[in-house]
Amino acid sequence: MTSSPLTYRSAGVSYETLDTLKRLAQLEGKKSAVHTELKEVSQSRGESAYVWEEKDCYRALVIEGLGTKNLIADAMRKITARTYYDAIAQDTVAMIVNDLIVVGAKPQVVNAYFGVGNSDWFSDKKRAGDLVTGWAKACKLAGAVWGGGETPTLKDIIKPDTIDLAGSAIGIIKPKRRLILGDKLTAGDAILLIESNGIHANGLTLARAIAQKFPRGYATKLPSGSRYGEALLRPTHIYTQIVEDLFLNGIEVHYMVHITGHGWRKLMRANRSFRYIIDDIGKVPPIFGFIQTHSGMNDRDMYATFNMGAGFALFVPSDEREKAQRIIARNKLACWRAGTVKNGPKQVLIRPKAITFSAGSLRVRP
Repeated sequence: MTSSPLTYRSAGVSYETLDTLKRLAQLEGKKSAVHTELKEVSQSRGESAYVWEEKDCYRALVIEGLGTKNLIADAMRKITARTYYDAIAQDTVAMIVNDLIVVGAKPQVVNAYFGVGNSDWFSDKKRAGDLVTGWAKACKLAGAVWGGGETPTLKDIIKPDTIDLAGSAIGIIKPKRRLILGDKLTAGDAILLIESNGIHANGLTLARAIAQKFPRGYATKLPSGSRYGEALLRPTHIYTQIVEDLFLNGIEVHYMVHITGHGWRKLMRANRSFRYIIDDIGKVPPIFGFIQTHSGMNDRDMYATFNMGAGFALFVPSDEREKAQRIIARNKLACWRAGTVKNGPKQVLIRPKAITFSAGSLRVRP
């Protein structure tokens, strides 16, 4: 342990500051909708995706960015000669579509944003080719079309030989009963957690700061024998097929959460007052133990920052839990009953770690 813990805030990321901006943006966005003929679903403000109503369906829209994970790919290329941009592309698309599907939307079109400091970035055919083929493959995994995008050159804003990756997606919610906004949540619902593939694409600013502590940086070996950088670059799971299979098999999904920023605090994202009791945290991937050891973060900060091995959460009626788990197992991802929704003040209680997150620690709504 270090004497002075390295936290996400000390690494340069403050959820408190970011959430304040998001709440302000939601309020201003709601005002602007008054001047249009758009039939917005106002409850979707504060969810991962924005929803509006059309004649026989709802539409959902989301925009997301990768963050700084590609900087690790750039550093690891110097060590292994692999670009990793096929995986980086999947990370970016996953961040977009996993946020879209939580409201019940089926992804239709994904658009890309590839911002560079110098257009020469694209002259590296291997790296650019891996990005393009990886993006196309990820869109296919998500069941969506790659519609296009934007490739601005932003000299003096983005560093040379660096790329900023982001994108947007639109999806359809049809039939309308597929709309998921938390109003269906009920005391007694089972909380199912689906495994992550490691760190996914959240908390990388902190993970990069840890690499700077070691003489060999990302080439530092983990107890498993793999390199630190390789463990960080495992691509984010895309959960769209699992969600589609649940709907196709008639599972009554009451709520869903893509576990990224805010970590397990997001389990109480719904605008309802329930206690989310976690009795089984599942198997925590070793990469998180390594990060905790070398950052000095306590359990509470780790679960408030990272996915800790659970990339997606489902809330279903208790009597449908086993059927839902069988469907998820067919998609070859581990899933476990982590806990139960109960009446009480809004909070997440992670019993195995004696951690309680109150409603005030997650303020994503105006």
